[in-house]
Amino acid sequence: MVPYERFEAWQRCHELTRAIYLATATWPRSEIYGLVAQARRAAASAATNIAEGSAKRGRREFRRYLDIALGTLSELSYLLRLARDLGFLSELEFETLDALRNEAGKLTWGLYKSMGS
Repeated sequence: MVPYERFEAWQRCHELTRAIYLATATWPRSEIYGLVAQARRAAASAATNIAEGSAKRGRREFRRYLDIALGTLSELSYLLRLARDLGFLSELEFETLDALRNEAGKLTWGLYKSMGS
């Protein structure tokens, strides 16, 4: 089993998840089971899939989990945009979180490509 903590992609996804949890703590209570839960789940899913995939046998299976992580990071991109448009995030908060999400995505994509076909 490969320790997932050594992957820079996981580290950035973990940092992103923590930032999303902090940011969503101030969103409207009416969104606790809606946008808050969805954004938290998407962020945590990316880090979780890297961790779970690293424990699987073979590059091909790990790559499948990385593909899922990339999908949830894309989902989070939309959720952050929606939160900004609804006034839950300032433009600066959006830009900061989206930059972190983008960095996590680039690192996850790089790890995905390094796993080959």
